[in-house]
Amino acid sequence: MDNTLSKLIENRDKRESALISRAYEFSKSAHSGQKRESGEDYFIHPCMTAVKLANLRTDAETIVSALLHDVVDDTPVTIEQIQKEFGQEVARLVAGVSKLGKAKYQGLERHAENLKKFFLAMNNDIRVALIKLADRSHNIETIHSLPIAKQSRIAKETLEIYAPIANRLGMGHIKGELESRSFPIAYPEACKKITAIYNSKKEAHLQYVMKASKVIKQQLAGNSIKIIELQGRVKHIYSFFKKLKKYHGDASLIYDIIAIRILVPEIKDCYGALGIIHNIWKPLPNKIKDYIAMPKTNGYQSLHTTVFGPEQVILEIQIRTPEMHDEAESGIAAHWKYDDSKNHKQYQKRDVSWTAQLVNMQKEESDINDFLKNIKFDFFNDRIFVLTPRGEVIDLPEGATPLDFAFKIHSDVGCHCTGAVIDQKIVPLNYQLKSGEIIKILTKENSFPKRNWLDIIQTNEAKHKIRSALRKMGEVLPTADIKNIQKSITKVIRKKNKEGQVNELLENPSGPVITIHGQTGLSIKIARCCNPNNSSDNIGYVSKSGSINIHKKNCPNLRGRDSRKLIQIEWVG
Repeated sequence: MDNTLSKLIENRDKRESALISRAYEFSKSAHSGQKRESGEDYFIHPCMTAVKLANLRTDAETIVSALLHDVVDDTPVTIEQIQKEFGQEVARLVAGVSKLGKAKYQGLERHAENLKKFFLAMNNDIRVALIKLADRSHNIETIHSLPIAKQSRIAKETLEIYAPIANRLGMGHIKGELESRSFPIAYPEACKKITAIYNSKKEAHLQYVMKASKVIKQQLAGNSIKIIELQGRVKHIYSFFKKLKKYHGDASLIYDIIAIRILVPEIKDCYGALGIIHNIWKPLPNKIKDYIAMPKTNGYQSLHTTVFGPEQVILEIQIRTPEMHDEAESGIAAHWKYDDSKNHKQYQKRDVSWTAQLVNMQKEESDINDFLKNIKFDFFNDRIFVLTPRGEVIDLPEGATPLDFAFKIHSDVGCHCTGAVIDQKIVPLNYQLKSGEIIKILTKENSFPKRNWLDIIQTNEAKHKIRSALRKMGEVLPTADIKNIQKSITKVIRKKNKEGQVNELLENPSGPVITIHGQTGLSIKIARCCNPNNSSDNIGYVSKSGSINIHKKNCPNLRGRDSRKLIQIEWVG
């Protein structure tokens, strides 16, 4: 029997072995005669994709779908044939991984639409993401036969989209593979520089890890704590690169360049080992993280501490059980494993509600560039983990504010937010949250969203909720949307008193109503500095509060103002 097929059906029951074997032969026949850019048989690619998933012990349907994932795109085989031969579940997974039709979209638009289709399929069944990540992992391994420009595009997309998806699914091993292989291709010059810095210190770092590891082994053994595995490592090059960017090139601010991972049998041993390590070496303030009691949203569990190790060199130590380590490496795939002891598949599905948010965002964003930019920030940026007063962990992108947190909790909490308390101190709404902080949101029933919140908020999910609330309140000109009406004509609906002068109050005490693109609800104010009227040459200026102040065009007070906030005015009546 073929060695690859043997790996795929290892430890499978008769039904699964027969299904996988049939898919193997079907794919082999469908791809017969096809070659990749490298010249190797095309069939090798779906095989290696399936092997990666078999190593994660995913269910048979996922492995079968991996074997078949390119037949619809690259052979005459149809989805209908797949469904007839292998069932609806496999057909749905294959359809989710397949690309769009070739005629409808081109260039960047095609790229964005492929991502949208992928996100929708991933939301329907997370196994689509597992197949796609395994597919991308093997493609990156064999990318060097492609043109340089195409290599660069694929590698950058892998770093910006696929590696972060692996991270959000807790698949540390796949994430590491994707990043380490893509970085030199996407950013060759930066990689050379970082590698030179990295290699100049790597040997010294490894020697230090060995010295620290020896002390840890002696101390834990002396306290009867069994070590299943102790592994030292120096931070991966791409992770080092990202941290350097974050700290503007100052490597002294990166505390986890050197790290030691300790695997112990049970949770109580994790905490016992932590206490012993802190008895040896002093921990850095605010650098102790208990992801066992409060796991990350991707399921990651471990104890992290950063200490002043031997010779007062800063050292990160991670302590976990083997089960936690398996989870950290396999992530969501660990929840789709075949349970040998019970002879059935266990589908312990983890919270992946963020995939539904991805789908919602693509419905709301019509601009392709905005869509790509926003998904990278909201979903694939570096993450922070903050807590509610009840201990619920909330996952947000780095740079998020109390307002982002409030809207993440619930739209009503965000809409009625008046302030935030962290560590018993009131913080401003534009405060940048930090991992581990406990945030209490202050609310009032009679408080409502403000337009300037759009300048504070970071996540696009929250921005959409604020805009929606402002529209319901009659606000139709968020500050962020000024650029969309700069060149449009704005009609001012006004009334005159008996003397023909403008009545500034009208029916609305906050100012008259204006119409923009057929909508009403914004307040305007007539500037007293220049007293514009219907016979003068006028212009509108959008204030910080969002109201439009009407001035004469030659008003001295407009000199030096932001020209992007000027709006052409047509005075009617």
